[in-house]
Amino acid sequence: MPPIIANLAGISAIITAGYAVTYAVLRRSVRRAVARQTQATDRRLAELTAMLAALEARQAEQVEIAEMQAATPPAEEAAYTEHADVTEEIMPVLEAAVTAFLGKKVRVLSARLLETPPEVTSAWSQQGRVFVQSSHNLR
Repeated sequence: MPPIIANLAGISAIITAGYAVTYAVLRRSVRRAVARQTQATDRRLAELTAMLAALEARQAEQVEIAEMQAATPPAEEAAYTEHADVTEEIMPVLEAAVTAFLGKKVRVLSARLLETPPEVTSAWSQQGRVFVQSSHNLR
């Protein structure tokens, strides 16, 4: 065998061995990186699963609260439907206001709140009031 062919065979063997070693090292490092990434993904998935369970529990609580609120009317609606009396703290204020307006001593025996429900007040009437109030010349 000529020396050139022997040298080429030796060089090709060294190159092939280098490729094999490089392939083995890279394959090992890729496997480690994939294993680390898989662990990180599994950890993050567990965290997200716990967060999702907490959010579902909170949503269930909010649904229960909403159902309870729907079952009992709010205080404002109850005041409108029952025509609640004015509280004792407001009665002297009403007496003072009426006395100041009329100019003589007045005693208020009873008072009730008269409210209009929101569905009675229309957008047209509200816009009309806005138009009339804005037409006044304020100086």
